[in-house]
Amino acid sequence: MRKALYILGDLEDGDIIWLARNGSVRAVAPGEELIHEGRAIDHLFFVTDGSFIVSTHGRRIAEVSLGDVLGEMSFVEKRLPTATVTAAANARVLAVPRHAIIAAFDADAGFAARFYRALAVFLSDRLRTATAQTGADDNELDEAVLDNLSMAGDRFVRLIALLEGRMR
Repeated sequence: MRKALYILGDLEDGDIIWLARNGSVRAVAPGEELIHEGRAIDHLFFVTDGSFIVSTHGRRIAEVSLGDVLGEMSFVEKRLPTATVTAAANARVLAVPRHAIIAAFDADAGFAARFYRALAVFLSDRLRTATAQTGADDNELDEAVLDNLSMAGDRFVRLIALLEGRMR
């Protein structure tokens, strides 16, 4: 869930509602590929349940779970994915169409700024985590994230409730 806090801590309530309304919940079966290395994707995925294996050239490089974002590198760079993402068990994602996000950015520069900042912080944490595995020692939450921790956790609970139809 820590990863979700990076995204949700920078977004506003209206942004979360927009994501829930413009995305769709997709069930992913064990062994099903969500993203295939070298094949274009047209969604950004937010893991809402389960876990996924990330591999490149057939070699497992990571496991991601609740709160992680998938397809973010292709979203930011507009390049083909360099990894395959496969469900490790039954999983669910919120799939938000790229074209809808881009249209929302064009209509609301504030949303675009918040969203890209959230992605930047998320990607920074991912890089710090990767380098920590190679010997660096920096795995604490950023002070700005700590400030937003409670609000971000509440937003995550509300996002899941919206997706499950328990909230409108």
